[in-house]
Amino acid sequence: MHKRQSFMKYLLLVFAGIAVGALVFSNVELNLSFNGSSFSNRPNFATATSNIENYPVQSLKSFNEAFVQIAESATPSVVTIFTEKTVNQRVVSPFDFFGSPFDDFFGMQGGVAPNRRKEVQRGLGSGVIVTDDGYILTNNHVIDGADTVYIRTSDNRKIAAKVIGKDPKTDLAVIKVDQKNLKPIIIGDSDKLRVGEWVIAIGSPLGENLARTVTQGIVSAKGRANVGLADYEDFIQTDAAINPGNSGGPLVNINGELVGINTAIASRTGGFEGIGFAVPSNMAKKVLTSLITTGKVTRSYLGVTIQDIDDNLAKAMNLKAGEGALVGTVLEGSPAAKHGIKTGDVILDFNGVKVTSSAVLRNAIASQSPGSTVKLRVFRDGSTLLVTVPLQEQAAKESTASRTETDDLVSTILGFRAEELTPERAQKLKLQPGAGKVVIIAIAPSSNAYRAGLRAGDLVFSVNKRDVRTYPEFNALVKQVKKGDLLFVLIGRGGSKMYFAFNL
Repeated sequence: MHKRQSFMKYLLLVFAGIAVGALVFSNVELNLSFNGSSFSNRPNFATATSNIENYPVQSLKSFNEAFVQIAESATPSVVTIFTEKTVNQRVVSPFDFFGSPFDDFFGMQGGVAPNRRKEVQRGLGSGVIVTDDGYILTNNHVIDGADTVYIRTSDNRKIAAKVIGKDPKTDLAVIKVDQKNLKPIIIGDSDKLRVGEWVIAIGSPLGENLARTVTQGIVSAKGRANVGLADYEDFIQTDAAINPGNSGGPLVNINGELVGINTAIASRTGGFEGIGFAVPSNMAKKVLTSLITTGKVTRSYLGVTIQDIDDNLAKAMNLKAGEGALVGTVLEGSPAAKHGIKTGDVILDFNGVKVTSSAVLRNAIASQSPGSTVKLRVFRDGSTLLVTVPLQEQAAKESTASRTETDDLVSTILGFRAEELTPERAQKLKLQPGAGKVVIIAIAPSSNAYRAGLRAGDLVFSVNKRDVRTYPEFNALVKQVKKGDLLFVLIGRGGSKMYFAFNL
């Protein structure tokens, strides 16, 4: 008997090992094209508690049963979303080769040229019910541009939906169906989620025939940013299988609570490769509440451009890499400018919390309510100081002018050639006269300067923490450097300032 019990314990451990090894916010558009759209008070989220996480696992059967209960708890809250969009599709005809006189001859029929026809484009995604009166959370890219949206529930009901609001900056959207007594999911606290925890993804990958597919994995990482999917990124990374069609579906924890909205995959083939990204539930809940109650998302604004501190910048500033966010441009009239934040400052703490990257700081600022006052611990010229700043509401994002690189390449100790910014040169480079004193006119693509990010057309404002007020000053400063030295420069580009550091 003792040997049999030992064997069962060993088998359980082996099974668990196999399982673990195998698992893998203000530019808001509001769609009011549906009659009867109105904004309610605070959404009535589900508050019931679940004890699934405390389910006793004493055997292989109970281990299996635990995951069955998680899936059974969350699946009724998951819907498949269908969209339709009508577009005019051009049809190539033999007469196209004879020019426009034939178009005039045949004229227009019903307001549509005879070489065009209407075509319906259909899309599919997933969503999750968050209130019992029909509010559904999904991704913006699932419903964006759709003329018609409808859902199919877990009990196979097809229901028309209307778009309440969408937030492209986080790739989230809210739709609603006129249906009562739906089963909303419980929204969990994504901040409590830890790397290594088991999670389950539910959705309709690849098509309606695979609706409410359940896949299991772990939390691979938290706080993933710079993925290029949205303006505000704080993704949960998971190896639970996610494929096209899963977008907008829930990522749930072992208690059956929503901890993320599955948004994208990283894939070379377009299929599952074990890297999926989900918007954290805490971020999603703030966006969701704003869209339901006001129809828009408002974000706070400090008024600076910021960048991460890499090894070279850290060496130049006597800091640790990944410590704080470096301030580039301080916009005139912004809260930062009014309260003493300067170019070159490093923001170390935000409301007492350490800043580890520019993405973390951007998300923290945006999550604050406009008008709220925040405390910043700032590193400046070897000293730290505390700055208190009342935030303002964020305005629409301005576009950045593009740059065209010159074909004139040079190879010097700097890796680039700079000249005085004359009015003629400013006109040629499409720069404002007086925007700066020195401009990079050519850069070698094999140079460290190019690898660090410098480009032709960049304005040089300082070299090794010394302001560049004239072209002779620039020359005097660069003559002091030699091969192997670390060059620390402040650059202006498209109206913004940023720092670069690289070895010569």
